[in-house]
Amino acid sequence: MSSISNASRAVAPPNWLEDAYTSIETAKKNNGGLMGMLESARGGNSIKAFLKRSATNATNLALITQNGIGNAGALVSQLAQQNMERRNAETMKKVMADLMESRNRVKAENVLDSMIYFNDGSTIDTNNNIRTTPNGTQYDTVTGALYVDPLSIIQMANGAYLDTKNNIMTMGDGTRIDINTGLKIEVTA
Repeated sequence: MSSISNASRAVAPPNWLEDAYTSIETAKKNNGGLMGMLESARGGNSIKAFLKRSATNATNLALITQNGIGNAGALVSQLAQQNMERRNAETMKKVMADLMESRNRVKAENVLDSMIYFNDGSTIDTNNNIRTTPNGTQYDTVTGALYVDPLSIIQMANGAYLDTKNNIMTMGDGTRIDINTGLKIEVTA
């Protein structure tokens, strides 16, 4: 317990007695409500006291009106903001529904057959864009480059790669080597 009371003493300002006295005196001067009414009744019934109370009451009514107008403005602004956010959310929901509905109306379809066969025995796989010649060599129909299945590739650090399906190593300079015989197949660089 002593540590708690010591901690609370450490937090209190050094002039707490003076601060408390100042707060009490300020509260006496600015009484409102029932206490303010009783305090002002003590001021007497002279015209001077009446005018002073009237001026104070007028100031207080002006402050009440000013606060009411400020609060009403803040409320109207807040309601307008909420209405705008609600309208924006409804508009966004409608736009997204229209977008989804338009996407569902038009189905993307490939008008080509999935496989095209040619008289020379070569084929084109239109789904994967691969042309296969009669001897089994495959080409990418988009780039025209020799196609190698990515699942059968082992990448080397020097830029070379090994095609495990066909047992061909392609060097960084384009030289192709048959890994079974060690013979150079062709140079394409």
